[in-house]
Amino acid sequence: MVSSQVILKHGRDRNVRARHPWVFSGAVDKVKGKPQSGATVEVRAANGDLLGLGAWSPASQIQVRLWTCAEASIDHGFFVRCIRQALAYRQQLGIPARNSAYRLINAESDGLPGVVVDVLRLAGDASPTASRVLETHPGRRPAGSDSGQGVYERSDVDVRKKEGLETTTGSLKGATPPAHIDIVEEGRHYRVDVLNGHKTGFYLDQRDNRSVLQQYAAGKTVLNCFSYTGGFSIAALHGGAAQATNIDASQPALDIAAQAAALNGFQPSQMENICGDVFKLLREYRNENRQFDIVVLDPPKFADNRKQLEKAARGYKDINLLGFKLLKPGGLLFTFSCSGLMESSLFQKIVADAAVDADCDARILRKLDQATDHPTRLAFPEGYYLKGLVCQK
Repeated sequence: MVSSQVILKHGRDRNVRARHPWVFSGAVDKVKGKPQSGATVEVRAANGDLLGLGAWSPASQIQVRLWTCAEASIDHGFFVRCIRQALAYRQQLGIPARNSAYRLINAESDGLPGVVVDVLRLAGDASPTASRVLETHPGRRPAGSDSGQGVYERSDVDVRKKEGLETTTGSLKGATPPAHIDIVEEGRHYRVDVLNGHKTGFYLDQRDNRSVLQQYAAGKTVLNCFSYTGGFSIAALHGGAAQATNIDASQPALDIAAQAAALNGFQPSQMENICGDVFKLLREYRNENRQFDIVVLDPPKFADNRKQLEKAARGYKDINLLGFKLLKPGGLLFTFSCSGLMESSLFQKIVADAAVDADCDARILRKLDQATDHPTRLAFPEGYYLKGLVCQK
């Protein structure tokens, strides 16, 4: 039984009626009841129309995240249906059959705002997906499950502070994961640090783009910037690259990259790992007239809010200019932005301006985005964040 109501201001119900899952604080007229943070509340228009049910977050600018735009019971069965629908979509695409790691729940775009679930199975493990574990009631183990199944929480991202929430990590169910999990992605082997790595330990959203790079890599030299654990380099070597160089600020991440290369049977000489500042090293390489066949630029998010967009644009311009400088004629630049606030058209313009300043011509061979297990709900364009270009010098 939902006991609290969030009443919107007159004329501020259009987005919710269009099925956008967020209600901003500026749209709220009043709150009836005293809901606790995380409680399910009714959202109603000024005329009393029921617009949906959502989770209440009083400390956030996004004060309600809608579970549904219809009358429903937000109970265990509701969440089970969402999980099963999400799994069915990924099975339809054949993702779990080809990969031991994938995104099972992509927040708003899978109908569960604020909830992200990545599945990571040990390479060669044929056990069922995490959906069976997630579907059980708290405190109950799923029938037939083994000790290797479990749910580990990584709610340690900075955005929780904006929600007035504490950061927290640890096992929610089952065994604590091992220090490293070895996974298979489209035939490529990777090592993942679930406990301490970025996000859930591996950037699953770049899966399809790693496969694209693999197609172009035969015989090529590859410079992989902001490489983290070497995902693109492993893909390039699988595609027959002559040599791959990783640059990242994290030595532990580069150590995992070296281990992943060994998992795939590559020789240490095929992958060079350099710990340092990417911007500084790219300038050094430019000054040394070093050049590569393929340069990958996959930096961290440069803009968390609109005030940071101008600075972010300068950062993207800088690294792309250097990337073009380091490419051989005919070489390929794989360049990305994971900043959701950076629109695709603006990103393309920045890359175009970088090519001009690098005194070279370039053409777009392909446009890239996030993997298919990271879908974007039509009513939630904010779910589209990763954009990329393959440019030929």
